[in-house]
This record gives sequence, structure tokens and C-alpha cells, in this order.
Amino acid sequence: MKKYTIFLLILLMGLANCSKDSTGDPVPIPIDKTANLKGTGDSGHDILSNDKFSNLELEIAYVTGFKPSQEAMDGFVAFLRERTFKQDIEVLYRELPSPSEENLTLQEIAELEEENRTAYNNGAILAIYIYFADAPSVDDDVDEGLVTLGAVYRNTSMIIYEKTVRELAARSNQISNADVESATLHHEFGHLFGLVNLGTVAVNDHEDADALNHCNIPGCLMGAELQFGDGILGMLQSMASKGLAEAPGLDAECILDLQANGGR
Repeated sequence: MKKYTIFLLILLMGLANCSKDSTGDPVPIPIDKTANLKGTGDSGHDILSNDKFSNLELEIAYVTGFKPSQEAMDGFVAFLRERTFKQDIEVLYRELPSPSEENLTLQEIAELEEENRTAYNNGAILAIYIYFADAPSVDDDVDEGLVTLGAVYRNTSMIIYEKTVRELAARSNQISNADVESATLHHEFGHLFGLVNLGTVAVNDHEDADALNHCNIPGCLMGAELQFGDGILGMLQSMASKGLAEAPGLDAECILDLQANGGR
């Protein structure tokens, strides 16, 4: 009996050591990032419904001095609760040093995400990464009035060009940083929902023939004019003059598409 007891003890010790490397240090369990490295719109149904994920985790990474306003973030969370079945939404803020770039390509943005992102899908939690940058998009053409306020580049990844957002808001005494932040966040997240024909199939055709993946119904949140500076400024100023402080909303067709793909 003693012989068997000693053998069992040795076996258990061997099993315990399986989680350590040759130095005796614990071996970290690798994070599976594959579910967060898909194409834009591929997770629309998962974001909208609770079929697979019941919780939403927003990792808000921002360069020092470029944190989004609390007003915009509160409105953003309310927007997500209104259009998805996710009610358990957690916002995590991470302050990051500046990458010291004059402008940013999407490849550079993806590389920054690889270095800094910590939130990935885990169990019932679906994780979203949003980076607030201190540099503009490399594709901006200021002379032509074309500046990019935000972009999505993966199924759970988004960038907001916060420096550009603030410069645009400063051009109007009717518009605040929070106004432009809200409109940009909502518009870009609409693309993560899969709008328009970007993973969430349109029930009725309403795609802009001149601007793919954007809505052709005037005043809709997913209109192409909200992608760039002058268009969104004009829309927000028009709404402000009418006493409307909220960001543009989704039109009936976009809402119908979301509902068909598992949303509200």
C-alpha cells in the first residue's frame, strides 16, 4: 500500500508541473485573438443580439490629452443599449503615450492595436477596441476640405481621429467636441453593426450608389456625409439651429436591417 501511495504522489507532482516551464515559472495561457481579427461587419449579429455574447466590453484607448468627453461616451453607451440587446456594457479607459506620428495609416493603426489592446472576446464577453488618436488620417486633404473623423478596420476595431474631431468642432460656435464625437462614434459603430450591406444584409435596398456601405436616405446617421468633416459639420450645425442637440439618428430602413440581424 505504501508503494502505491508514493507512486500516486509522484504522479500528482508530475501533473502539477505540466503548467510550468523548465525554470519553474508558470507558462502564460495565450490569448485567442482570432475572433477579433475578422473583417468589418463580420460580428454584426454577435454585437446586436445576445445569442452568443450577453456582455459588451469597450476598451477606450486614448493618447494622453485626447480622452473623449464623458457626455459623448454616455450617449454612446445609451445608443448601444437602444439598438442592441446588450445591457451589460462596461467601459474601460486606457491612457497611452503618443506614437509621435504626423499622420496615421490604417496599417500603423492596426500595429498600434496589436501593441496596446488588452480586451478580447472571453466567454460571454464581446470586446470592442476604440483608439482615440492625436494624429489625423494620412488620407486627409485639408485644402479640399476632406478630413476623416473615424474609421473601422476590423470586426471589433475602430479609430476616432480625436485631434481632427476637435479641430472641426472649433470651427463652429454652435458645435461642441462632444457633438462631433457622438456623431462619429455612432456612425462608425453602425459599420461594426454591419450597416449598410457590410455584413448586415439590407431588407430593402437603400445603399448609396456613389458611396458604398452608406445609406442614401437624407439625414440618416449612415449617410456618407458623416464620414468626412465638412458634411458632418453642416449636418450638426443644421440640427443645432433647429434646437436639436443629439447626433443624427438611424433612418427606418437601417433600423429594419438591424432588427432583421438580431438587434432592436
